[in-house]
Amino acid sequence: MTASQSSPWPAPTASGTVTAAVTVPGSKSVTNRALVLAALAAGPGRLRRPLRSRDSALMAGALRALGVGIEEGAAPDGTEEWRVTPGGGLRGDAAVDVGNAGTVMRFLPPVAALAGGPVRFDGDPRSHERPLHGVIDALRTLGARIDDTAQGSRGALPLTVYGEGTLRGGPVEVDASSSSQFVSALLLSAPRFDKGVELRHTGDRLPSLPHIRMTVEMLRGAGAEVDAPEDGGEPHLWRVAPGDLRGRELTVEPDLSNAQPFLAAALVTGGRVTIRDWPRQTTQPGDALREIFTEMGGSCELVTTAAGTDLVFTGATSAGGVRGIDIDLSEVGELTPGIAAVAALANSPSRLRGVGHLRLHETDRLAALTREINGLGGDVTETADGLEIRPRALHGGVFHTYDDHRMATAGAVLGLLVEGVQVENVETTAKTLPGFPRMWAGLLAGKDTGPGAGPAAGAPAAADPRD
Repeated sequence: MTASQSSPWPAPTASGTVTAAVTVPGSKSVTNRALVLAALAAGPGRLRRPLRSRDSALMAGALRALGVGIEEGAAPDGTEEWRVTPGGGLRGDAAVDVGNAGTVMRFLPPVAALAGGPVRFDGDPRSHERPLHGVIDALRTLGARIDDTAQGSRGALPLTVYGEGTLRGGPVEVDASSSSQFVSALLLSAPRFDKGVELRHTGDRLPSLPHIRMTVEMLRGAGAEVDAPEDGGEPHLWRVAPGDLRGRELTVEPDLSNAQPFLAAALVTGGRVTIRDWPRQTTQPGDALREIFTEMGGSCELVTTAAGTDLVFTGATSAGGVRGIDIDLSEVGELTPGIAAVAALANSPSRLRGVGHLRLHETDRLAALTREINGLGGDVTETADGLEIRPRALHGGVFHTYDDHRMATAGAVLGLLVEGVQVENVETTAKTLPGFPRMWAGLLAGKDTGPGAGPAAGAPAAADPRD
């Protein structure tokens, strides 16, 4: 829990219903998976409309340190495009800064095991507290040599992977109860292992399954042979055959989880928000917002336009208001902060279940949400696996974010209806949603808003990727 990067940001209060159209930047989850697959491919690839944020900058920087060429430019139609050139064998004797990006700290140690020398990993102080044991233990079983004794052998950062240019691979068991990224990390690099991988999850509950399905779909798109539980196989067992990955052109979907605060604005103000380019079929967990926010009192429809498909979401009416919800969020845990903020503004209690693993995210999100909502006069109780939220009249105050981007956007949602909310370190939204304060100002002004324009007057610019 760190001090603010700047003065607290006065969260704007909505003067009425919010009506606007929003273009959300590309998905962080898709961008970082695509970068890893392109780096391991047998030929060059192109990534169109990637997310430019702190997390994706850290991933690109780490891959460049390993000898991968990533050239940023524009496609013929003017959209942003990153050209990835694998460049043969991965380079060792490198240092990787993971920041506090779970995808970087977990996806890249398996890649580093294929490098030609040692690769050192370190990051922000919070990264030392986040679990990495599942990846470390599994890689050792598969033949990798890893030193995580810098602060005692504890399965966390900092660590060094001693790459030998290849990895044996084969069968391995992983308890991924604390993070589905343990599974995705091993699957992404598995085609390059000598024997591929046969991975079995041994824990009781596996959170965020949509993210693993995303990994499987993207592996198959790159030419990998994957057997997964959803194909009718054994539950919690994945097999990836060894083989070449092909470089390809991929257009990144908008980040649907980052659409959450904008949809929440429509929901709590009874307004209407259009999210541009919402995919009709996707593996992104954020797609669940359509059902969740409808259950909480809104309504939505997918509308076909000349440019594609838009999601039009209409908020709760004054007659019905925002309803509380009792829901298991184990598969979509990253949506919990935004849902908790809406629940605190609802007209009936809510119970959010299945998200005990959020204690190990960018911050302990359950403790943070409880502390910060209650600090504004709310009534939130932390349970073993979630939160119980009983709506009360809220008041202004500083809403601390703990360097967590989803805490910052949750604070912004509360500020729509609660005067005087000040969000500490709103710049942390640059982790996955650069330019958020400007986009939020555009939303409340009823303008079409997206990531491309400059900052609104009085709003901070997107944080430097090094922050």
